Amino acid sequence: MRLAAVSIDLDEIHHYHAIHGLPAAAAAGHAGYDVALPRAAAWAKGLDLPLTLFVVGRDLDRPANAESIREHQRKGHEIGNHSLSHRYELTVLPRAEMEAEVDGGLRAVERVTGARPAGFRAPGYLLNDELADVVRAVGAEYDSSVFPSPPYYAAKAAKLFAMRLRGRASHSVLDSPSVLRAPTRPYRLGRPYWQAGTGLLELPIQVTPGTRLPFIGTSLVLAGPDGARLLTRTVLGEPFVNIELHLIDFLGQDDGLTDLAPHQPDVRVPFARKVQALTATVELLRERGFGFVRLDEAARAQGL
Repeated sequence: MRLAAVSIDLDEIHHYHAIHGLPAAAAAGHAGYDVALPRAAAWAKGLDLPLTLFVVGRDLDRPANAESIREHQRKGHEIGNHSLSHRYELTVLPRAEMEAEVDGGLRAVERVTGARPAGFRAPGYLLNDELADVVRAVGAEYDSSVFPSPPYYAAKAAKLFAMRLRGRASHSVLDSPSVLRAPTRPYRLGRPYWQAGTGLLELPIQVTPGTRLPFIGTSLVLAGPDGARLLTRTVLGEPFVNIELHLIDFLGQDDGLTDLAPHQPDVRVPFARKVQALTATVELLRERGFGFVRLDEAARAQGL
């Protein structure tokens, strides 16, 4: 059976304000955990879908968030490490700070769940050789950060350039263009990390074959249900499909995100339409014989 996995990065709303150079969120500061995560969990339950949830360690300092994560673990979802504080510049930090971010996120998850996370996802999909060494040193079974999509890279570069022209500073960081040469299917990291080798197992963020269009929550919800089905048909020949979502994929501007709406098109898509697109993707993959598993289960099935 071919496998597919759905993971969700639990980035709170203030991270998006930082990306767009906006003041800190006020009214909807906890909309990610308080509104989006229950919606995502209900969606997954309705589809009998196991999830991998990548958690920012600092968010677990809030008792309600910690209890929510414990509950999702009890329901069988995987809890992964998304660093301690989601610093976009993680790959350029001194080694000691890099280690503190990776190990701190791991310990925060372990403190709340009682289990060491098997997987790591870097903030902003940014990986390099040194960060890969740190992730492997803390005992991670896999990484899922490499995103070899030229269209995504170009769009991000254009956005950051436009912000700079307008005098707005973004916390986001542009990856090395070398990442665009990385394998699109699971591989073991080499040195450099965008070449196959014998290192840590990498489960790349999904792209479409050939064109390497991003096959992630943002592109699926913007495409709508019909467009999502068209995109999904392009990956039906893949042995493994790694669908990466964010909490914001379960929110709309009516959820207190009016400040973000002018800067982020997916925020302007109503929640109900987003769910239709994501559901269409899952259902088509299931119809074509894909079985859905958690990322840790997918990693152990790779045989690499």
